[in-house]
Amino acid sequence: MKPWFALLALLGVAGAAQAQYPSKPITFVIPFAAGGDSDLSGRNVAQHAQKYLNNQPIVAVNRVGASGVIGAMAVRTAPADGYTLLVARIATHAVVPALDSKAPYKWNEFTMLSLIELNPYVCFVKADSAVKTAADLAAEIRANPGKLNFSTAGVGTSQNMAAQYWMSLAGLTKEHAVGIHYKGGSEVTTAVLGGQVQFACNNAPTVISHVKAGAIRGLFVTPSRLPELPDVPSAREAGFPEMEKIVGWTALMGPPGLPKEVVDRWVDTFAKLAKDPDWQQGNARIGGIAAIRSPAETEKFVREQYELYDKLVTALGIRQ
Repeated sequence: MKPWFALLALLGVAGAAQAQYPSKPITFVIPFAAGGDSDLSGRNVAQHAQKYLNNQPIVAVNRVGASGVIGAMAVRTAPADGYTLLVARIATHAVVPALDSKAPYKWNEFTMLSLIELNPYVCFVKADSAVKTAADLAAEIRANPGKLNFSTAGVGTSQNMAAQYWMSLAGLTKEHAVGIHYKGGSEVTTAVLGGQVQFACNNAPTVISHVKAGAIRGLFVTPSRLPELPDVPSAREAGFPEMEKIVGWTALMGPPGLPKEVVDRWVDTFAKLAKDPDWQQGNARIGGIAAIRSPAETEKFVREQYELYDKLVTALGIRQ
């Protein structure tokens, strides 16, 4: 066989192998514990995407620790073959890179495949509070600087950033209200219910049932009104359109340098998932708003989220 025939044959074999992706099980690394937003979202994609990927199994593995850094690094350093992918979150790709100057990776050191879903946020008070609107809350804080408290899941968490960002939009400083830090998102909501703090902003799934039960009053929701909370205005309707940027989110990413054939296969898979009623229903059950986007659109979104939190970290003086 002539050399150039041999080369063409080899290229044909390589192309066929790439076209057959995936030819073995894929691992989804989920950087947070089972039962959380990233876990539920990632497993929902894994369950329904398999049928569009040669029926190859997608195995979800929780690699927890260091605010998601351990799981993210496991994918950052994995072979760029499409068989180890990251179910990324706002913490791994916006908050941590902005907050930690020594983080072992930058937000854009991954191959973006698609945004998956958004998780609405609700800012709220206890139902028996005299505060009826976001404007009322801003006026109350302004009239009593340093006397009102809000609950967060920690200094560098989105719950803290959300409340602080809203305060800045309302013309308040970080000294106007005091953040009280708890161990997790459920405790953020419980602190308002128990009267330990006067207000909070938190992921909608931990709040919706309490609003429906009449125990919590939602002041506004991001990014838009929720069917489950028809009487709670959107942030824009409440007079704070910039708060629409404050949302939880999940995206699928790979190691840097994923082959185009792998990226294209996932773009095609997500296009099919967007029309898949089973995936849509699963996403709705876990409180997600479907938000599938192209790799370029996903990168733009993640960049904007990183830049938002980078500015907040600077303004709050909490960079580590």
